[in-house]
Amino acid sequence: MLNFRYIARLVGAFFSRFKIIILACVGLGIVLFFLLRYLLPVLSSGQSTRIGLTGLYTVSSLPDNVLEMVGDGLTKLDKNGNVEPDLASSWESPDGGKTWVFTLRSGVYWQDGKKVTSSGITYEFSDVTVLRPDDATITFELQNPYSAFPSVVSRPTFRMGLLGTGAWKVSSISLNGSYVQQINLVNKNGDRIAYKFYPTEDDTKLAFELGDVDQIIGILDPSPFSSWPKVKIDKTSNTGEYVAVFFDTQDKTLSDKNLRQALSYAINKGALGGERAISPISIDSWAYNPQVKPYDYDPVKAKQMVEDYETSAKTGSLSITLTTPPILLTQAESISKDWQAIGVNVSLQVISNVPSDYQAFLAIFDIPNDPDQYSIWHSTQTATNITHYQNPRIDKLLEDGRSTISIEDRKQIYLDFQRFLVEDSPAAFLYYPTNYTISRK
Repeated sequence: MLNFRYIARLVGAFFSRFKIIILACVGLGIVLFFLLRYLLPVLSSGQSTRIGLTGLYTVSSLPDNVLEMVGDGLTKLDKNGNVEPDLASSWESPDGGKTWVFTLRSGVYWQDGKKVTSSGITYEFSDVTVLRPDDATITFELQNPYSAFPSVVSRPTFRMGLLGTGAWKVSSISLNGSYVQQINLVNKNGDRIAYKFYPTEDDTKLAFELGDVDQIIGILDPSPFSSWPKVKIDKTSNTGEYVAVFFDTQDKTLSDKNLRQALSYAINKGALGGERAISPISIDSWAYNPQVKPYDYDPVKAKQMVEDYETSAKTGSLSITLTTPPILLTQAESISKDWQAIGVNVSLQVISNVPSDYQAFLAIFDIPNDPDQYSIWHSTQTATNITHYQNPRIDKLLEDGRSTISIEDRKQIYLDFQRFLVEDSPAAFLYYPTNYTISRK
């Protein structure tokens, strides 16, 4: 007890004598902390940018726009989806698309200075045999011919982890469980980019409002920033996605093609926003068909077709449930009013995931880089053919499209594919979404 009192008096006397110095040191420490936290990145060489993105991603499923800064693929795609050389200078298929042989470009190095050879090229395919006969050659043996394979290997490849060949290098990465929270990139000039990921668009916007990021990209709704005076808003048409109403073609009501067409005619697509989409293949694709049936807004025709259906089917008033994610609720409400105007009773259902059971589903759909859409529309693809669509003619076109090597022949196949699919209306194709980038001025 005496020792404790002695120590307490000693500490008290020390603090009383040097309290000004102690408080000054504490204050200086706080100031230094904030200087290091907020000003050091600004004062150091190079530029520093923090970018917010919406989505849950693992290390292996990061967005293409991030991966392409860090690495390169064996090939790359131009804006029209044509395949061009990248890490590979050339490629060939000696047996009509079942075996693909890629020859690597010389003089290319990984970011750690090691030369790029075939042993460092890694793509994870469950049903492909990979051979490396020498340092400059890598061969992929597929189980079945696949003409779109060169576009598949346009995805960046990494020797280990995220060590790539791009202009930007991963300096650090933060995870929350298996999901990436932040990935930090740096280039040779000392410029830094921090990509921060948020689960919802509202979370991404909040991060911008709180100053946690300097820019947010790829959002669908620019509010409330439209009224902010010191904010720059850029918008682009995202032709890599489309918004559509998908119909369950096995539903007892929507199995009728004429009714699906009527519902397509009834939608005032010009009121939904975004650049018009008329088919499942991007308007930028080399295989795009601009001459498919557009289903322009025609409520008079749509109403007559619905009445004809009700008469032939001997049903009462037609009722349909339209399912939508929250981000498209405004558009779903507009479509609902259009359908109600032609005599259809509509129930709206808001969900967060792709439904396993639905009648009509409004959704944003990622368009594959290659026009091959076998997994989406072929009748055998029960797990990914969400419309449960079955059509022998479409099946045959999709099979031919992925087994034909000639680009000109493939183009004709996919022109026909779009024409017959759109005529059958398993989905009402509406528009390409507008994406907004929000930046501080």
